[in-house]
Amino acid sequence: MRFAAAILGIFVILVVMTSAAVYSGAYNVAASKPANPVIAWLLHAVMVNSVEWHARRARPPADDAPGRLGFGHYREHCVGCHGGPGLPPSDLARGLNPRAPDLAGAAERWSPAQLFWIVKNGIEMTGMPAWGPSHTDQELWQIVAFLRDLPTLSAEQYQAMDRQHAHSHAHSHAEPGE
Repeated sequence: MRFAAAILGIFVILVVMTSAAVYSGAYNVAASKPANPVIAWLLHAVMVNSVEWHARRARPPADDAPGRLGFGHYREHCVGCHGGPGLPPSDLARGLNPRAPDLAGAAERWSPAQLFWIVKNGIEMTGMPAWGPSHTDQELWQIVAFLRDLPTLSAEQYQAMDRQHAHSHAHSHAEPGE
């Protein structure tokens, strides 16, 4: 009986403390301050385990898309927060908490299925958007292929891809007769 009463007492104390933290507004949620290490660890652990769990069903396409097909999306939507070979993240990215990771290491940390799940669904409370609502699965797999190639790209190779993309993009948007 005493054991059950002690467990109940601990539970009540935790509920009261949690309620006080939630409703008092005392916990500082500012992105400009370092995160509480315990909360940061907890949220990171939840994120890693969630991605691993939910990505189990994602299957890469049979045809291995070349990474260059995903470059345009990366250039337009990802490089600002994550940077690229020879390119630091933008000013906006420096204000993110948690910071957006350098994606050159993502291919080593995450499997293709896990990268696909992250790109498609985003990561809650990190600034990482879900690209699934605006992109097809084929486009998302092309982005994953680019992320897998990213660790091998030098700054010069990335700049060459950037110039080629800008050149082809300018020609594809030219008016007839230009």
